[in-house]
Amino acid sequence: MKVYVSQPLVEPSTTELLAGYEVVVGTAAVQGEALAAAVTDADAIVGTPPVRITAAVLAAAPRLKVVANCAVGTDNVDLEACRARGIVVTNTPGVLTDATADLAFALILALARRLREAEALARSGRWDGWKPTELLGISLAGKTLGVYGLGRIGAAVARRAEAFGMAVFGMVDGDGEDVFLRLLEASDVVTIHVPLTPATRGRFGRAELARMKPGALLVNTARGPVVDGDALVEALESGRLGGAGLDVYPEEPRIDPRLLSRDDVVLLPHVGSATVETRLAMARTACEEAVRVLSGAPPVHRVA
Repeated sequence: MKVYVSQPLVEPSTTELLAGYEVVVGTAAVQGEALAAAVTDADAIVGTPPVRITAAVLAAAPRLKVVANCAVGTDNVDLEACRARGIVVTNTPGVLTDATADLAFALILALARRLREAEALARSGRWDGWKPTELLGISLAGKTLGVYGLGRIGAAVARRAEAFGMAVFGMVDGDGEDVFLRLLEASDVVTIHVPLTPATRGRFGRAELARMKPGALLVNTARGPVVDGDALVEALESGRLGGAGLDVYPEEPRIDPRLLSRDDVVLLPHVGSATVETRLAMARTACEEAVRVLSGAPPVHRVA
């Protein structure tokens, strides 16, 4: 049996868990027709977020039994096409909760304490000593954190916020529009932790950003298209938002050039789960799920 792994993973994962299979490892550059050609005889795909597993790719793989995605999100996989074909789709929940929550809170701290500007000044050679009014940020204690998506990761960020003396306003699937609007209006910091779905795509647009407190901070470590990119830039340029911390982008890996020089924006290259321990756990979980399905056992983390 053949397993196609869409990008190199942290080892030992494929080398150990897929030892009995023919394993082909691709790169993020293998997309579309090239990907379809690479999986024509694949029994399993271990997917990664940048690689789009479309209906056309699936149609080119008649032997395919499982797409084991090495991520929590599955927006890179055509789930309906998989369901129509009876192809199992799995993900890797739980193992990246703390790493992503740590990074989300690191972005909150970086914005609140203006760390991007402070580090640039320290490296510039222009810093000439302590000043009472230099680079004043804001304290988090007593502020309200709005958690849009109070699942595993959102709840972990909420626990960190409470340790810093913040109040937490969270919402979960099923909460209505009135709860969402109250979250926007009440929060000094909003952090996003929802999957990308038709309902969440563009959820933070011009109208929603305009409902946020003047000077509020927005952090996104979920999926880029949840935030309308043009609306975000406009809210920053107008001064409506006090800053944004972004680990994901609407057209990833492209980053809107209007953000690059802004001191009120902290930009990271999708590293929310990027610790050795977490990425290894994700890789092993995905490989284990592929092996379970290929061996006829039920998967643990099935999403389709």
